Amino acid sequence: MRAIAEDLGAYAERLEGAWRVEIGPSGPVLAMTRPSKRREGTVRRIRNQLDEQVPATHPGYICANGPQIEHPTIGRMRRPDAVVIPEAALDEEGLAVDAAQVLAAVEIVSPSGPGNAYDEKLADYPAMGIPHCMIVDPRTGTIEVHSEPCKGRYSSKEPYIFGDAVPFGPWTVRTSEFRRYGKDG
Repeated sequence: MRAIAEDLGAYAERLEGAWRVEIGPSGPVLAMTRPSKRREGTVRRIRNQLDEQVPATHPGYICANGPQIEHPTIGRMRRPDAVVIPEAALDEEGLAVDAAQVLAAVEIVSPSGPGNAYDEKLADYPAMGIPHCMIVDPRTGTIEVHSEPCKGRYSSKEPYIFGDAVPFGPWTVRTSEFRRYGKDG
């Protein structure tokens, strides 16, 4: 699967637009990404807040957006919108960060594809052993925090709405500046 994903990645580099390659339960997937400004703004706000807090709880770790994470044993490779990892992992050789190094993953639901975050990635992240997952949905103004991976699922799920101070592992994400899709102010 990894070899096919690498071939797809090389092919995607020659295409116009922004593409990503992931390995899900059905195998490698090549998908075009259509990032919205609001989605990217939410990722930036979360990343900045976590980057302020992570050094106090996990020295040497950062919140980064974009690196692929991989769990070769179960054959999964995903690209979260943001991820808490050791900063040194970004200097390692290779295509993806080992999922065993990941403390948390953040997904922002896209305007047109909620199933990728709620179904596919919410199944893959606990299977990969990622302790914390936050799903932010600007379509509805809601947030879900998942934790305690057990037998391929998260056993804990806490719901929040935009405006809440959201506990996320040992950190807190303030959501008062998050914006919904299609809503001003």
